Amino acid sequence: MVSANKEMVVYCFDTLVSHYNNEEVPPPAFDESQHPLFVTWKKVINGGEPRLRGCIGSLEARGLINGFRDYALNSALRDRRFPPIQAKELPFLECTVSILTDYETAADYLDWEVGKHGIIIEFTDPDYNTRRSATYLPEVAANEGWTKIEAIDSLIRKAGYNGAITESLRKRIHLTKYQSTLFSMHYGEYVSYVKQIRGEAPSIGGAKLRN
Repeated sequence: MVSANKEMVVYCFDTLVSHYNNEEVPPPAFDESQHPLFVTWKKVINGGEPRLRGCIGSLEARGLINGFRDYALNSALRDRRFPPIQAKELPFLECTVSILTDYETAADYLDWEVGKHGIIIEFTDPDYNTRRSATYLPEVAANEGWTKIEAIDSLIRKAGYNGAITESLRKRIHLTKYQSTLFSMHYGEYVSYVKQIRGEAPSIGGAKLRN
C-alpha cells in the first residue's frame, strides 16, 4: 500500500510556488499510482494553532501526480470557504497530504471511531427531497474535540442542510467510513529540504522566500 510521504508534500509546495512564478512544476520524486487523496493547507501565525486555509480532494481514485498537482492548487486557490492564498502567506503555511484507504459501509451513523476513521455521509434532504453528501478526514473530529454526534451534525451542515437536525434524520444517513495515511510539513521545513536536495532555496519572482 502506498503511504503519504514527504515527497508528496514537497510536490504540493512546489506546485504552489511554481504557480506564483508562472513556471513549470519540478518533477515529483514519488511513483505514480491511483488512490483517493486530499490536500490540506493550514496557516500558522505567531506559533498559534494552525488554522484551516483550504482543503479539497477526491474520494475517488486519482493518479497521484496529477491529483496532488490539481488539488494543491484547487485547495489553495479555489476553496469557496476562503479567499485564495496569496504568495506572501507562503512562509506561514503548513501542508498535509492524505491518501485514503480501507473504505467500509458503516452499520449506522455511530459505527466509526473518532481519530481513526474519516466519514462520508449521504442523506436525502427532507425539505427539498435532494441528495446531500459531505466528508471529514479522520483527523478532523479529533482535532475539533467533537463527539461522534457533534461531528455528524457538523457534517450535515457542511452538506448544506439548514433544517432541524433530528434523530430521525441521523438514522437515515448512509455512512461510509475510511482510514488514511497522512504527512504534514511546514513551509520552513520545505525550504530547508529543497535547499538540501537542490542546493538552492525556492524563490518567488527571484526573491528568496524566508521562513
